[in-house]
Amino acid sequence: MGVEKILEDAREAVKKTIPSHIEVTEIDFEGPEIVIYTKNLDEFAKNNDLVRQLAQSLRRRVAIRPDPSMLADPSSAEEQIRKIIPDEAKIVNIYFEDDTGEVTIEAISPGLVIGKHGAILNEIKKEIGWAPKVVRAPPIPSKTVSEIRNYLRKVQDERKDFLKKVGRRLMRQRMNDETWLRVTALGGFREVGRSASLLSTRESKVLIDCGVAVSADDNGSTPYLSAPELFPLDTLDAVVITHAHLDHSGLVPVLYKYEYDGPIYCTPPTRDLMSLLQLDFIKVAVGEGKKAPYESSHIRDAVVHCIPLKYGETTDISPDVRLTLQNAGHILGSSIAHFHVGDGLYNIAFTGDIKFEKSWLFNASVNKFPRLETLVIESTYGGYRDMQPSRQEAANQIKEVVRATLARGGKVLVPVFAVGRSQEVMLVLEELMRNHHIHTVPIYLDGMIWEATAIHTAYPEYLNSQLRTQIFQMGENPFLSEIFKRVDSPDMRERICHDPEPCIVLATSGMMNGGPVMEYFKSWCDEPNNTIVFVGFQADGTMGRKIQKGWSDITLNERGKQLSLKMKMDTETVDGFSGHSDRRQLVNYVSTLEPRPERIIIGHGDDHKCSDLASALYKKFGIETRAPLNLETIRLK
Repeated sequence: MGVEKILEDAREAVKKTIPSHIEVTEIDFEGPEIVIYTKNLDEFAKNNDLVRQLAQSLRRRVAIRPDPSMLADPSSAEEQIRKIIPDEAKIVNIYFEDDTGEVTIEAISPGLVIGKHGAILNEIKKEIGWAPKVVRAPPIPSKTVSEIRNYLRKVQDERKDFLKKVGRRLMRQRMNDETWLRVTALGGFREVGRSASLLSTRESKVLIDCGVAVSADDNGSTPYLSAPELFPLDTLDAVVITHAHLDHSGLVPVLYKYEYDGPIYCTPPTRDLMSLLQLDFIKVAVGEGKKAPYESSHIRDAVVHCIPLKYGETTDISPDVRLTLQNAGHILGSSIAHFHVGDGLYNIAFTGDIKFEKSWLFNASVNKFPRLETLVIESTYGGYRDMQPSRQEAANQIKEVVRATLARGGKVLVPVFAVGRSQEVMLVLEELMRNHHIHTVPIYLDGMIWEATAIHTAYPEYLNSQLRTQIFQMGENPFLSEIFKRVDSPDMRERICHDPEPCIVLATSGMMNGGPVMEYFKSWCDEPNNTIVFVGFQADGTMGRKIQKGWSDITLNERGKQLSLKMKMDTETVDGFSGHSDRRQLVNYVSTLEPRPERIIIGHGDDHKCSDLASALYKKFGIETRAPLNLETIRLK
């Protein structure tokens, strides 16, 4: 069935379903949705059944939008909003989303924006036509979130054209011959880093993740993007990003550099965090005198092409593939990508990185799906001996390490990834100091930690319910504690490095292959009273892994010169902070998985861990398991 025929059918269905007094001005495809523009938005709001009936008859997602002629100009609309809302509400930001006809109002006191029984919101809607959406202003303003929203506003026409193009490509004529389904390993199999997988059917091609191995040399740092299955890139229907860490998202902008012009599907926090990390990736490359694989313009291209999805929201991403993202529990916005292929032909889920345990930040990963024939799962800690302490044991361990270091007048250096581990360590240290379990000393945050934390507060719905309650109902925001000090200049970093007083520093990069953490390390490593605490995975070949292994003579390359250091500071590893499931949790995940799959494919782990976990799952559950090499293809159907 052609695009025009589907649109014609949509118009007929709308005519039959919608009462004649409701005026529909336009019907079109925008991304995965059929969008109906109307001058009677209130009528749809009064009758939710209309939208449900339309979605059922069209078998597609349906969005109802106000006709553009009903919307006031954004600048005059903002003026009206500020006149109507009382000053006590303390408006922080107002931004208009042209593709949905909504205006989001961020305020310190959202209740005062809504008014009694929604009276103020109704008045706003009546005056400006835009549908108002009220959110509590994030406690820490995020530059990244603000810049992305402003940029999307500037490119609204370009984005609308793009969404229409995606919609038409989704509705293309389907082929009627043989159906099949394959997965090709393009990176991150029998290794950690450069994650990328290709899901191929007779109809379509979907790339899942496109990462970079930051610690590898140039030859092994990128996925096999030139593989014949994937190339040329303009044959791809969609890219799905499970989460923002660079080993899963670091090369996404390269796709736009080399002619890809299609959509990226991910959660809203993933879009914002990966933009932050990709910009930093360029900055670090330039700082090390290397050529970055892409420019900031390619990151902006990726932002324009993002179609954000909430957890549990199902959407068509190609003529025969539907996608649902579910919580993975790893970092903010991390997701398990579940694909429903064909009309009931096959179901496959890619876990990305998962944490099957409730953490200080997130709920445990989802492990219940409507249908599931194949699971592709990570194995970072899938080895036989990879057992991690619980979160509580990790908190006790870091308490003892910090207490002992501060008691002897030393300093604590914690190399962290900006996203995920740093926020968990912040929560634990804040609670320990608030309850007087360790001495109160300044905790300095260096690198992108502050901005990444701000993005966490912009998306409270992705945090676990306990933390949301603490922040928004009890008014206790641990991230805003006075103990946290943002390092905002090289001069401040220099002062901290030479300050004799005890303190704690959380600094990026987490594997010590560059970043501000190295400045503190150079200043403090020869003092035995100080301690370095590793709370995240240290890949082979990184400086972090070398220190973890006990190297005492460290050589760094500083501006082309060799710098020799003696390692005398205490070295500790606290494993319980990991955002990855350990061996026991991975086995429990499969054990409680509903439904139980026919096949499990293992990736994202060192060679022996992939094969070890594959063997163990087969023996325990009798499920077919595979641990493919990069460039292997497995036919599933």
